[in-house]
Amino acid sequence: MTEQLPARAEVADPFHDYGSLPDVAPNDPAHPLRAYVALYPEVVGAGSLRNALQTVVDRVGLALTIEPASSPGWRYVGAEVEADGRSVNVLMARSVRCYLVDCWARGVRMASGSSRDLSEVAGAMRAWSRGLRLRELVAQWPFLRTWELAEAHERGEAVPARWEMMRRSAAANAERRQGTEWRDLVEAAFDQPRLRALSPGRSMYWFTLSRRAAPPICVDLPRTRPLGNGRFEVRFSDGRVREMDGAAATVAVIVDSLPDDAVP
Repeated sequence: MTEQLPARAEVADPFHDYGSLPDVAPNDPAHPLRAYVALYPEVVGAGSLRNALQTVVDRVGLALTIEPASSPGWRYVGAEVEADGRSVNVLMARSVRCYLVDCWARGVRMASGSSRDLSEVAGAMRAWSRGLRLRELVAQWPFLRTWELAEAHERGEAVPARWEMMRRSAAANAERRQGTEWRDLVEAAFDQPRLRALSPGRSMYWFTLSRRAAPPICVDLPRTRPLGNGRFEVRFSDGRVREMDGAAATVAVIVDSLPDDAVP
C-alpha cells in the first residue's frame, strides 16, 4: 500500500542517547522499541529497523547493505544507505504505521514519501542508490514525490531554477502585500550578470547569494534586506553595515564589494 507523506508525523528524538541498553526484550518497557510493538511487529521482532530492512533485501536478493541511522536517538527506528554521493534515510513514525523516506544526492533532498510496506521501501532504497533518475524513481515507486528544484539539481540547472523561483515568489509577494521593495531588489540583482551567476536565497528577511546552490552554502558574500521606505541594509562578511537608498544602488554596492573568487 502506498500513501503520501503525512502532514504531521510524530517521530523519536534524534538526539536522545540510549547508551548501553539493558539486556531486555524489545517489548519490555525499558526498550526504545516498546512504543512500536503494535504498529511494527516485524521491526520489533528483528530488533531494529536496520535489521528488518536487511532481512527484506537479503530475502529478495537486492544486494544492498543497510546501515543504522547516524542519529543516536534513531538507532533502532531509523536506517540508511549511502553510495556514490547518494543516500536514503528511513524513519518510523510513532503515531501511525508509516515509514518516512527521504532520498538525497550530494546534500540535496531530491525525493520523499511514506509507505506502510517495508518491501516497497527497500525496493525504492535500492533503486535510488543504484542511480535511477528522479522521473523514473517516482514512476516506479509512486509513494515518492519530487519537485521542481530537485529536478533542476539533477539537470545541473539549480542556479537558474532558483532565480526563477525567487522572481516568481517576489512578484507574488509584491501583488499580495502591495509593496515592491523585495521584488525590486530581486529584479535589480537578476539584471547583474555577476550576481545572476550566483545562487540566490532567502534567510528570514535577508536576500543572500552563494557560489553553490547545494550545501554547504557560502556565508562570506554580502547580504541585504529591505528596511522600508525604499531603503535597504547591506551586511558584509567583515561585519560592516551600510544603508542605501533604492534597490539599484544597493545592488551596485553588492557587485562592487564581491570578492574576485565570487564565481560559481
